[in-house]
Amino acid sequence: MKRLFLLLATLVAIPAWVAAGDDEGYKFTTVKELPITSIKDQNRSGTCWCFSGLAFFESELLRMGKGEYDLCEMFVVHKTMEDRATAAIRTHGDVSYAQGGSFYDVLYCLQHYGIVPETAMPAPGTPYGETAINHNEVDAVATAFVEALAKGKQKKLTPAWKKAFSGIYDAYLGECPTEFVYEGKTYTPQSYTESLGLNLDDYVSLTSYTHHPFYSTFALEIQDNWRWGLSYNLPLDEFVQVFDYAIEHGYPIAWGSDVSETGFTRSGIAVIPDTEAASDLSGSDRDRWLGLTPQQRSNEALSHPSPERVITQEMRQEGYDNWETTDDHGMLIYGIAQDQNDTRYYMVKNSWGSAGTYNGIWYASKTFVAYKTMNILVNKNGIPSEIRTKLGI
Repeated sequence: MKRLFLLLATLVAIPAWVAAGDDEGYKFTTVKELPITSIKDQNRSGTCWCFSGLAFFESELLRMGKGEYDLCEMFVVHKTMEDRATAAIRTHGDVSYAQGGSFYDVLYCLQHYGIVPETAMPAPGTPYGETAINHNEVDAVATAFVEALAKGKQKKLTPAWKKAFSGIYDAYLGECPTEFVYEGKTYTPQSYTESLGLNLDDYVSLTSYTHHPFYSTFALEIQDNWRWGLSYNLPLDEFVQVFDYAIEHGYPIAWGSDVSETGFTRSGIAVIPDTEAASDLSGSDRDRWLGLTPQQRSNEALSHPSPERVITQEMRQEGYDNWETTDDHGMLIYGIAQDQNDTRYYMVKNSWGSAGTYNGIWYASKTFVAYKTMNILVNKNGIPSEIRTKLGI
């Protein structure tokens, strides 16, 4: 997921009934809400995949009654960047080297390297004298290192390069501990992961595209899926069915989406407005709506509940094929809400700190989710049984 850097001012928290703007703005009531851990801030880093992936597993631990955990994003970033550098250099740069990643990177780290609590590594930013994450410099240094070897004229590499590369991330993020003490007990990253009680084989990625057969698996053809993690492919109607079923049965969803759309506002709303629709909009009469320019209609549609486009499987595929739907950002879906018109939305935990009207929470319409979801990670028990049977899981 490509980097999205956002620094917005902190806004005052809004209670259960919230409104964006005046009486004609969005007003939400919560229908179903699953527990989440605190909202984090990825700040100046392209590591949303890690923040959302670990937020997902933290919510899974809450669902399982294990209590509240704060898992260390920088441990996962450190391990993942080492692996990605190896892949890029091994393929002479054909595998891209970048800050982005996928949910599969988080799952892979847990399975192969383990995880540590946040306190087991230096606080983000502190190794280089800052109080928040800023990966601009380490990314520049690491990228130059990888490109020098991947695109260089060396006929043979020595094993020293891996130690040298790890040293870059050791300097900027801190060394990954091989052993640490947490709440009076000594762990390794692997033994700590085992203590969490997660069955990592229970987690699957789902998507919905027509260029591969439905009910099969394929690797999403996006740069940040550089490990070629597999996703199960579902028809759109069954894909969207999973979202409601999972939340209603207590299972959170790691959500990979395109947020470069105009409808993904920086205020906390994600919608796909139908600017061609002619209907009564919160007191606006039909003639007035028809008299607006397309830009005026778009602005009005984003300011309060308005008609949205009808999404089809063909529209999803076209957006993917022509690069209109891109692999932008990872977040966590943890609830369902409805607006004053009884339209349903998904409650989304972001990793941009307290940004937006709802202090780090976004409300994404079902239409937006159906159209702009790249893939999701979910516990297989959060999938309806009849769909699981078709997938063979």
